[in-house]
This record gives sequence, structure tokens and C-alpha cells, in this order.
Amino acid sequence: MKKWLTSSLTLVLAMSVTAACGKTTDNGSTASPSAAANTPAASAAATAAAANANIKGKITVITHRTDLVDTKFKEWKDAFKKKYPAVTDVEVEAIKDYGPTMKVRLSTGELGDVNMIPDGVPNGKLGDYYAPLNDLGLNDKVYFSDIKASDGQTYGLPSGVNTNGVAYNKQAFAKAGITSVPKTLDELYAAADKLKAAGITPLATNFKDKWPLSEWDVIAFEISGDPEFRGSMTKNDAPFAEGTPYNKSLTILKTFVEKGYTEKDLMSSDWESSKKDVASGKTAMYFLGNWVIPQIIENGAKSEDIGFFPLPYDNSGKYNANMGPDYMYGVAKNSKNIETAKAFVKFMVEESDYADFAGMIPPIKTKESNMTQLKEFLAMKPTTLQGKPDPDAYGTIANKAQIDFFGGAYIQKLILNKDFKAGLADLNKKWADSKKAVGQ
Repeated sequence: MKKWLTSSLTLVLAMSVTAACGKTTDNGSTASPSAAANTPAASAAATAAAANANIKGKITVITHRTDLVDTKFKEWKDAFKKKYPAVTDVEVEAIKDYGPTMKVRLSTGELGDVNMIPDGVPNGKLGDYYAPLNDLGLNDKVYFSDIKASDGQTYGLPSGVNTNGVAYNKQAFAKAGITSVPKTLDELYAAADKLKAAGITPLATNFKDKWPLSEWDVIAFEISGDPEFRGSMTKNDAPFAEGTPYNKSLTILKTFVEKGYTEKDLMSSDWESSKKDVASGKTAMYFLGNWVIPQIIENGAKSEDIGFFPLPYDNSGKYNANMGPDYMYGVAKNSKNIETAKAFVKFMVEESDYADFAGMIPPIKTKESNMTQLKEFLAMKPTTLQGKPDPDAYGTIANKAQIDFFGGAYIQKLILNKDFKAGLADLNKKWADSKKAVGQ
């Protein structure tokens, strides 16, 4: 996976420096600075000190990680306040149904000071809601600084980088008599058959929660093999037609549901419970990003019992694997404390262990992940795909069609439709009608 597989380099982080432009004498007057204090280094230190003086007060951080509010976020908050003593508080607000909730908040302006930029905001509109982050000096250091950008301004920086695949419980596979990971789609279905026969739920979809279904949007991208796949959809009137990447991806999900390879009651599934089920081996697999691996381990699995392999979406024995950013940090344009908000983003990207703890590839290019599961994944030699930024037309058509790509509701509705083909045809019609309505 390109640069992040190279030998890790030691990242030297610039710590805040307090500059002494003079010292106070016994009588309270200020002595003249020494000649050394007039050097470029001293001037830089003075500039840094002046900048740090603006990092103060309180900020609110809005996150989707409901599981970290009372644990890791406390550590990061304390470390940030230690670095910047004038900061009085970092209030963390966690939202369970993050994407839909934040889309509503975009219209109300309730964005806190720092948040994870929700999907669906056209890049050309990012400046309406977010402050530019170019001045943080991270654009050349991180992956995907161009994903949430417009007109030369960067509005989002990655919290981490993910690839997607199948996280699985090795003990569950062994119990079902599966001796090697599936390398083709037929082998995947055969493994699911064995798991079901052994009394193990083959796949957790988290159908009720909707957002995990966004994995099937990612799988369509992988099947396409096209870094500009979503851009190409703006030139296609029927992106769900037979033979298309979306048709193939959603047909795999439909097959898993119809053959009983998923939860028995789709609408009673629960995200938190599913992690315990995969950890215990009651359920065997997730189709998700590598970020899910630490969460399975936190729920009781041994690290050595959890593996990760590319999803075999066809019978070719070859795989494309998405490599893309997780949620991107953004600073609200209407923040009353932009300097402190920006400093927090820089701190989280450069100094926190957020990406490592969340099981992601670090956003800084010179850092690498040491997860054994990623080594297993890479041993199967997938071709990594790094998506290009979506054109504004893609989001405009999708919003007009009310197809919530990466939200899951449209997939949920499609799978529950008794006539799957009719459901796909309806999606094609919505897309084509909306494409025409917006002049594409």
C-alpha cells in the first residue's frame, strides 16, 4: 500500500516553545533582550509563543465514537490541556446516529467547534460550513488532504486511513471445518454454508443500524476498479443495471440474506451486541474496514483469534481493496474559538494515538500500522484503490434522487423489497430522473 508500507520514520513533533524576549528585573522593569534572542530561532520561538497564547478557552468536539467518550477522549483532552494550559475545557459530544444527525445540524449551524465532516456535503459547499486548515502545515504530511478541498483550500484532514475486507473469528472457522480463508466468491458461499451448518451465524450485517450497510457501497467501488467510479456514475443513467458494480455488490448481500447467512431477524440486530458475537465466535464475519478489529478484541476476543482478508467478490482470485480516509476532522466556520479548534485537530492528527487505537492506518504518511491482521490481508496481494474526490454533480444527483449512498437506508429498503429486481429498477429510475432534473 504505497508509502505507508515503507519503514516507519521517527516523527519529531514540534512542541510549544515559550520565548523569553526579556526578563523581569528585581524592580519589575524589563531588561533588554540578549543578542542571542534576536536570532531567527528566537524569532520563531516568539512567533510560536504568540500563536500558543491564542489557544485558550473552551471548545466542543462532536464525534461518532460513542465508545470512546469516557475513556480515550479523556486522555486526549488531558494531554491537549497539558500542552496548552490556557485551554479550560474540551467538551466531547458523541452522536450514535452520526451521519443523518449531522446533516440536519449543517442546516441549523449546530456543528460545535470540531467535528467529523459528514458525508454528502459537496466539496464546493464545504467553505459554507468549515474553516480552511491549510495553515496547519499538514497537507503534505497526511494522506488524502485533497478529499475535502475546494479552490485550493483544505477543509478536512483524515483521522485515519482504512482498507476494507472481511474481519473473521478464526476459532469459528475452525469449528466449521474451514481450513483456509475463501479466495473466490464461490468459496465464500461454501464457507458460509459450513458456518451455518455448524450453528454459527456466518455474517453480521447490522442491518437495523443502517450505517454498516455502507460497506456495500465500498464493495461496488472495489468491483469497479475505478478510482473515479462515483464520478463516472454521473454519466450513467442506470448505475444499478445488471452487470454494474452496484448490481454485483448488492446481489452478494441479497444472496447472503436469502440463504440465511446473516442474522435471523435482520431488524433486531444491534451493533454493540454484534461485536460481542463476533468476539465469542457466535458470529463468524464482518464485511467492514480494519477499524473494526480492535473493537472485536475489546469485546473479549484474543488478537490472535481475529483475522482479516480481502473480500472475494468474484471468482477471479484477484481483489481490489479500497484505501481511503476515515472521517475527516473539520473546524466549524462559525466556531467562536477557531484557533483552539484548529490546534486540537493538529494535535489529534500528529500527536494522539487515535488512529492506532481505532485500528486504522495512521494519517501521517511516515507512520505505519503494526497490526498483524493487516499483514495477513496484504499477504493476499490485493490491488489497493485510492478514490478520487467526488465531483459535486455526484452529490447533487444523489441528494435529488434521495439515495443515501454511504448511509444505508436505500440498501435496507432494497433488501426488504420482495421484488429485488424491481427495487433495482426503481433506483435506476430515481437516478436517471434526478440526473436529468439537475442538468447532467
